Amino acid sequence: MSTATTAENTQEKVNYLNVARGIKSWLFTMDHKRIGILYLFSVMAMFLFGGILALSIRLELLSPGADMMTADTYNQVFTLHGAIMIFLFIIPSVPAILGNFALPIQIGAKDVAFPRLNLASWYVYIAGAALAIYAIIAGSVDTGWTFYTPYSTQASGAVITMVLAVFILGFSSIFTGINFIATIHKLRAPGMTWYKMPLFVWGLYATGIIQVLATPVLGITLVLLILERAFGIGIFDPAMGGDPVLFQHFFWFYSHPAVYIMILPGMGVISELISTFSHRKIFGYKAIAYSSVAIAFLSFGVWGHHMFVSGQSQYATLIFSFLTFLVAIPSGVKMFNWVSTMYKGSLTFETPMLFTLTFFFTFAIGGLTGIFLGATATDVHLTDTYFIVAHFHYVMMGGTIMAFFGGLYYWWPKIWGRMYNEAWGQISALLVFLGFNLTFFPQFIAGTQGMPRRYFLYPDKYQMLNVVSTTGSWILALGLVVMAVVLIHAMKWGRKAGKNPWGALTLEWMIDSPPPPHNFEETPKIEHGPYDHDKVLVKPDKYSGEA
Repeated sequence: MSTATTAENTQEKVNYLNVARGIKSWLFTMDHKRIGILYLFSVMAMFLFGGILALSIRLELLSPGADMMTADTYNQVFTLHGAIMIFLFIIPSVPAILGNFALPIQIGAKDVAFPRLNLASWYVYIAGAALAIYAIIAGSVDTGWTFYTPYSTQASGAVITMVLAVFILGFSSIFTGINFIATIHKLRAPGMTWYKMPLFVWGLYATGIIQVLATPVLGITLVLLILERAFGIGIFDPAMGGDPVLFQHFFWFYSHPAVYIMILPGMGVISELISTFSHRKIFGYKAIAYSSVAIAFLSFGVWGHHMFVSGQSQYATLIFSFLTFLVAIPSGVKMFNWVSTMYKGSLTFETPMLFTLTFFFTFAIGGLTGIFLGATATDVHLTDTYFIVAHFHYVMMGGTIMAFFGGLYYWWPKIWGRMYNEAWGQISALLVFLGFNLTFFPQFIAGTQGMPRRYFLYPDKYQMLNVVSTTGSWILALGLVVMAVVLIHAMKWGRKAGKNPWGALTLEWMIDSPPPPHNFEETPKIEHGPYDHDKVLVKPDKYSGEA
């Protein structure tokens, strides 16, 4: 009897990772969790590539003169860094990886509404990424990631190929958005009302709306750019009767909402982490949920604040400035509620919580510096300086990416069924915090002193700030390397994780780690809200007890 019991305990349970073997089982999988893993490796490979380009840029800017590369090469490197980080890493990171893995489980579903479309979105992403890499190999692109006309219609190089790659990647984003909206509407478990959904799901829902409504505008704009460049149809080039400012209107009509495609899922992650590691019911659930939707809709009306110096009318500038301040209100509501959740909470400081606190610090700086750019009086002076570079990175990397890293550490035990080394995880978080701020905060100072962005050479007076910034970039890189080692080590050698290492209340923590192939053996019963820590006491189950 005891021998049989021991054998039963040592036999590995069937889960989504071991239910099928071989490369074909991954390439043709319909399982949302496996598709999330496919995205994980693909997107992180692009992050590595884009990160190496970033380090190259910082090394070149270590001194005022030309050191490592020519001016043309520098233009190409920062263009590729921007395009790869925006279109191939940040936009798909949280929705395609963490959203694919966690969303269906969090609402009690066995999969997304359209599993084949989900797999197709990954193949479309791969096709777009392959075309972008081909553009790098076949030619060069030095237009900047914004592809501003008329330069992008006249410059030599593989501009059409790169633009086509971005066009294709847009379909991947649309497919994911459609799938998530349909899944949330149709596949919620009985009892999973809108106000019992985790806030991460609300964030993905708002993101899906933007992906579906805004991305086609970018697609059409890029097609028009290709038509003008390939066939000489005058749309944006004034030499052919076109209007280059029209391109900016079209581009930013998508690209400012795209900022929220990037940040809203990250905000959803933060809502999960702050309640779990404060061990307290989240403060102002409905206010946070409605803020996500409000940000999604308001984001369509603020594109003109990128064009204060483009010659648009004073009245248009006034309206866009007002709307820019207005869209900050829902973000402020979220910040207030997150901080209020921590008040009188029983805080613990595991690695995901450290990234959450980093998010608060860096995203707050990013948001506050955005006020300077929303006000026309200061924006005119700061436009196209390093202030913009610092602000953008504090919002995108300090916001979205910090939340993404926190989410990776949070769900890693559920994804792989193994715990990571907590001490080394915390060290990686501290290195990333230190390196990030050393890299980008000096750029605020350089920007206010007039250092222009995208310039290959700069006056000697900016060198000390650039030395600090480049030093910070290597500390940041060290932190990311440590994080990669910690997470990869955990996949193979980490101790087996229990069902619920953090004592969280959402549904993914009620099932085994890693989850079964179809998530739930029976349709789950929704007996409490996702953050009812005041009603339900759950003891953390960090390790499974198995070797």
